[in-house]
Amino acid sequence: MKSNVLQLQIGKKGYTEEFAKQVQHEFEERTRIRINILKSATRNKEEAKEITNKLMAFLGPHYTSRLIGYVLTVHKWRKLPKF
Repeated sequence: MKSNVLQLQIGKKGYTEEFAKQVQHEFEERTRIRINILKSATRNKEEAKEITNKLMAFLGPHYTSRLIGYVLTVHKWRKLPKF
């Protein structure tokens, strides 16, 4: 597994299923991905949270996320997190 952090961007097309599949594919080699939500995608915090929720629902329970400003960091866990 590569330990470096991959940086992706969500642009004017916004969140798409193809983007989610790309993120899922990149997690085969990485454990952390940083996603920048560009101005052309949204500048509304609620829409940024909605994008985060959609991506996390697509990825499943082995992933956690953190949204700071318009930068989303997604982390893949080796074991299922305990709630």
